[in-house]
Amino acid sequence: MHPPGILVGMRGWSGVVKRWWNVRRVRWALIAVAACAVLATVGSVASVAWLRSGAEGHIFTETDVPEAPVALVLGTKVDADGTPSAFLTARLELAQRLFAAGKVRAILVSGDNMHADYNEPEAMRRWLVDQGVPTGKVVLDYAGFDTYDSCARAKRIFGVDRLTVVTQSFHLPRAVALCRHFGIEANGVGDDTVRRYAKWRIGSTREYGASVKAAVDVLSGRDPAHLGRRETGVDDALRAG
Repeated sequence: MHPPGILVGMRGWSGVVKRWWNVRRVRWALIAVAACAVLATVGSVASVAWLRSGAEGHIFTETDVPEAPVALVLGTKVDADGTPSAFLTARLELAQRLFAAGKVRAILVSGDNMHADYNEPEAMRRWLVDQGVPTGKVVLDYAGFDTYDSCARAKRIFGVDRLTVVTQSFHLPRAVALCRHFGIEANGVGDDTVRRYAKWRIGSTREYGASVKAAVDVLSGRDPAHLGRRETGVDDALRAG
């Protein structure tokens, strides 16, 4: 049996050891968190640089963009009443002007229609037709759930070989680079008219995370969420007078 003094001493040392171990655990946890943050930052910066490199030389102004058979308008938020949000309206306005100027001959609108109560492609089609674009010149892709899917489906489902991507300018390098990754001769025109909105800063910041996801998608070679059979909508629109 240990004398009381020795027991007290042992308990004291035990407490010191526990505190020392807890400090070490916290320190290693902080180091691990910091390391993950550094890796995430490096990964996002590298992904953005890779995508910008892939789009280099293929981003133009509305005036000087080369002609292409098709404009690909990428979907984004539609308001509760079914009208395009300010960001989506700006993309549609740009595509409509390209069509009116003869820069494109058909418009492929690609967005989310994941459930019956939300339909980006239909809202886009309705807006374009209301602005004078013939119904037969607007083709709907209901499974453009993200930029990667929209670009992949433009090639694999709709058979597009050459197009002009239309979206906001902060989104354009990723969109152009992904379309070109899928073998499409893609150029892009970006909208800046909604830069005054607070969501512009949010979207610009989000591009870093979205670029990492795009790089992972490309490296994994994943299929779009939905493929299905080949569709002739773009071919039909280009043949229509």
